[in-house]
Amino acid sequence: MPLPSVRQLEYFISAARVGTFAGAAAENHIAQPSLSEQIGNLEKLLQVKLFTRTSRGLQLTDAGKQTLQLAEEALRGIRDVAEWSRRLSAVEVGRLSFGTFSSAHLYLLTDLIREFRALHPEVRVQIIGLNSSEVATAVREGDLEAGLIQLPVDDRGLEVSPSVFTDQVVYVSADPMTEPGPLDVEALMQRPLILSESSWALGDPLRTSLLERSQRAGLRLDPVIEVEFQTHALHLAAEGLGDTLVSYHVGRELIEQRGLHWAPLTPPYFEHYAFISKKGGAISPATSEFMRIAHGLMERLSAITPTALVADG
Repeated sequence: MPLPSVRQLEYFISAARVGTFAGAAAENHIAQPSLSEQIGNLEKLLQVKLFTRTSRGLQLTDAGKQTLQLAEEALRGIRDVAEWSRRLSAVEVGRLSFGTFSSAHLYLLTDLIREFRALHPEVRVQIIGLNSSEVATAVREGDLEAGLIQLPVDDRGLEVSPSVFTDQVVYVSADPMTEPGPLDVEALMQRPLILSESSWALGDPLRTSLLERSQRAGLRLDPVIEVEFQTHALHLAAEGLGDTLVSYHVGRELIEQRGLHWAPLTPPYFEHYAFISKKGGAISPATSEFMRIAHGLMERLSAITPTALVADG
């Protein structure tokens, strides 16, 4: 059965309130015959008589009275939908679920969530911090609308932005005799290394790069300790249990707090990060706004690099 149009319901409610077709037509700024025709079409559609004409104007039938109540409820619902959609578009309400690489909370997420909530306090925020490949899977399968991941990533079914942030891996040691200059692979392989990402060793881009560099030099990568998180590796290095490699922004605060010594690698190893979303999928206004703020924060972070600090020194 075809459904009544919003316009037909509005004309019907207006005629019931005003009491004449002429008055309802004037209220809606249309010709009376057009309004009368639309109400006639509504009666045919619903298969009920809505009005009877009297000397005093229009009078609702019993069916018309019942239909009026339902029509008013329907229009309120439609207006609620329109208002909710407006507020969603204006990022006044709603919820966003966003995925990030697991260490983003160490230097990005707190400021990001604070800035977003200051601008949009009624929007609920859910952050899923996972390995980048897990974030990509969740976005691909529609469980997350978008995410921020470390490249490279399996981009099947994904839209991948250009790189929006670059970090640099540095060598960290508690030994004050650590060389201030960049370390090459020969020097690195002589150190007692503590490496992170033990569960993802074969899929970790840094571990893969170290293996390739050591093999080209005829050396063997053989860490003395393997743990899951870079921060754990840093704490162990601070206790003198070995040296480690960390993303500079992940380790910067802890390096300063524990008085650790660091040096860049040569050739340098850069980590690139990008936004991802489902190919062909839509991104909500809230998620777009969250990504906009994240991009601005990462631009500011990009000004703080180990290369820049070495040059300043």
